[in-house]
Amino acid sequence: MTLPLLAISVVVLLVVGYRFYGSLVARQFALDDGTPTCAETHADGVDFVATRPFYLFGQHFSAIAAAGPIAGPILACQAFGWLPCLLWIGFGVVLIGAVHDFASLAASLKHGGVSIAEMTRTHLGTRAGRAVVAFIWIALVYVIIAFTDITAGTFVSGSEELAGTASSFNPGGAVAAASTMYLALALVMGLVERFLRPPLWLTTAVFVPATFAMAWVGTLVSHYFILSHTGWSLLILLYCVVASMLPVGWLLQPRGYLGGFVLYAAIGAGILGIFFGGYEIQQPAFVTWNTGALNGSLFPFLFVTIACGACSGFHGLVCSGTTSKQIAKSSHAKPIGYGAMLAEGFVALIALVTVMIVAPAALTGLAPGTIYGNSIGRFLTIIIGEQNLPFAITFGAMAFSTFVFDTIDVSTRLGRLLVQELFGWKGASGAVAGTLITVGPPAYFVLVGGPGSWSRFWTLFGASNQLLAALTLLTITVWLSKSNKRTVYTLVPTVFMFAITFWALGTLAFGNFRVASGLDVAAINGVAATVLVVLAVFVVGAAVVTVRQQRNAQL
Repeated sequence: MTLPLLAISVVVLLVVGYRFYGSLVARQFALDDGTPTCAETHADGVDFVATRPFYLFGQHFSAIAAAGPIAGPILACQAFGWLPCLLWIGFGVVLIGAVHDFASLAASLKHGGVSIAEMTRTHLGTRAGRAVVAFIWIALVYVIIAFTDITAGTFVSGSEELAGTASSFNPGGAVAAASTMYLALALVMGLVERFLRPPLWLTTAVFVPATFAMAWVGTLVSHYFILSHTGWSLLILLYCVVASMLPVGWLLQPRGYLGGFVLYAAIGAGILGIFFGGYEIQQPAFVTWNTGALNGSLFPFLFVTIACGACSGFHGLVCSGTTSKQIAKSSHAKPIGYGAMLAEGFVALIALVTVMIVAPAALTGLAPGTIYGNSIGRFLTIIIGEQNLPFAITFGAMAFSTFVFDTIDVSTRLGRLLVQELFGWKGASGAVAGTLITVGPPAYFVLVGGPGSWSRFWTLFGASNQLLAALTLLTITVWLSKSNKRTVYTLVPTVFMFAITFWALGTLAFGNFRVASGLDVAAINGVAATVLVVLAVFVVGAAVVTVRQQRNAQL
């Protein structure tokens, strides 16, 4: 099968899924534009801000479509082959992932913009709510750890395809420079929006081209952005501390908006490569059912290696933690919630293609970000010429790091909000304390784990992420049941996700404890996997008790 035919098949599946299945699910939530959203009723200019749908879509899309739908498919393709990955991405995103995202957003809107943890507390009890808060916080810590380490590595090494191209050019420094200047540009845009209030078209016309220019400028100043892996890791975490406490209009919204255009450009480059690059599939459709490694069994690890792109519990945190607080009209929930997740499925397809076109022998030692950046850069040269390869691949790598920043600063903000919500901490001091508590463990892990340690955290991140999706769907299912509405659309995905993730986390816990030596990374991963399972079992038990009490009350 050719790449264009594969891509067309996936696009048809996504469009049909949005048009029919998405509409069917949306009707169950009975969202009404006549009812004011929490962005209007709780407007505070910091977290609750009614936002134009196109602007919000870009911010939301860039927040959810980060490194997850890129790294996961690339890793899974190398382990299991492209066909199992394609099937999980295509059908998983329509039937599970997009349902999860839309349901999280719609449920949060119905509950005044509260987080999924607060909804769990409301419908399953205070202790279950606290268990979910603890679970979410641990999952967010693993998100920050894995993505901080991946990004720092990109800033140090850049793209191996560019290494040695010129003595005056540092690939890692170019990516670091471009990414840093992108963040500074987003902050400038946020201040311009805040104090000058120009029309959106003018802001877009000025700042979007400037964002792409940063990739070119990065190649010119690459030697000024040279730090060690540890140095970049700590600077990235410092950025998270600052970004998580700024008003959303200062950095989160403009960064997300500009990041959305970077993402659109990467998608455009992917489409160019698929349809006009003349590339052939060089990876096998199927490799093996089991690679022999701890996380090498296709069942269940395919479904947690490819987390974002098919289904992601992190998205529920974004939907109920930040996006729901910015929805101007209830009708915007379907295109932003369900639609953005389907678009992420296409991002995952492009990431899958970037590894499918490379021979297995040529991938040895390459990280997912490098593989993605190289291929996206090659795709771009179709229209800008081979002579611009340094810029093109720098842009591809910058796009990858841009997606990561979109995730880790949102993760830190969400972690901060959860800690403040759990302890009732208000004001600036509560925000600082919540942020430092959230960033502290990642700082420890990146210092102790060393460069490249993301690979030891990725599978546990994926498993915790998917189990979080199961817990989110469970809470929503109980709420729908208590509201006497149909639950099959959320119940079936809930059962599937619980089965897969309990299996994966149990395997990881046993395997990590077996190889642990003292209080090392393996031991900590084993403890974390066990704690996550225990917390999830407790929440499931609370849900069963709640449903039984409801049924008894109806008899």
